[in-house]
Amino acid sequence: MLKTIARNFLPAGARRAIRQAVNQADEWRTVLHLARLRRRMYSISPGADAAGHVLHYTVRINNGPSFYILYKDIFIQRIYHFQAQRPDPLILDCGSNTGVSILYFKHVYPKARLIGFEPDPAIFPYLQENIACNRLEGVKLVKAAVAGREGMLDFYSDGRGGSCLAEYLPVGASKGLQKYEVPCVRLRGYLTEPVDFLKMNIESAEYEVLKDSADRLRMIREMVLEYHHHPGLPRTLHKILALLHDQGFEYLVNDFDSETNGAVRPPFRLTPGTHYWLLIYARRLD
Repeated sequence: MLKTIARNFLPAGARRAIRQAVNQADEWRTVLHLARLRRRMYSISPGADAAGHVLHYTVRINNGPSFYILYKDIFIQRIYHFQAQRPDPLILDCGSNTGVSILYFKHVYPKARLIGFEPDPAIFPYLQENIACNRLEGVKLVKAAVAGREGMLDFYSDGRGGSCLAEYLPVGASKGLQKYEVPCVRLRGYLTEPVDFLKMNIESAEYEVLKDSADRLRMIREMVLEYHHHPGLPRTLHKILALLHDQGFEYLVNDFDSETNGAVRPPFRLTPGTHYWLLIYARRLD
């Protein structure tokens, strides 16, 4: 009713000013909310377990700063948002970590069918607990790395989220990391029916996985991949984009923000030791 009154009686300029004021107020509330959460999360001692809340969810946290970044990127920036074409979309979550992305998908699409992959033995119990304590249905968890081949492979973990298979470990990064042997599965084995959304954050293994599944990628409608540029590793961004193009996907590339991804802040510079991340959103054209 108020919108109808405003539309009928207020000049267009006044309506624009009101909308701008409301939007600015919303932005300030978000900024203050994130500032408070950041202070709280960064005050948690390294290695300490803690609990947090995301909307109506309770979350067991293995690292305060990591949780803050995940919450900001996933729930505030909505980096994994997509428009489903059915009420029960099938979502593959490769690199589920503690499950914040799964909570987001279930918040947006309560009937979503999810398969979450997480190989890290130090993190998987947090993922299990966050799915169980929030009583999420329709979620299958796979304790394995998504890779270009099956089998047991060496894996290095920092216990937070910077874990990866040994072959994708950045130069000089093994110090202080725990070494495990983990099972690996191929993405192509899960592309046997239409997939509404693929989320992939698998720490530099993305190109090998996509290449191994190239002939089945058309089963996916939309996806968001995280590309990792790390010292000493092959540069595969151009190969990923070419592969997506060849398989009938249109794409765009995003660099998060400078808080999550400090190396993208101008003035730009690349050195042998530069780390940065990019998001690749892709949508099948047909």
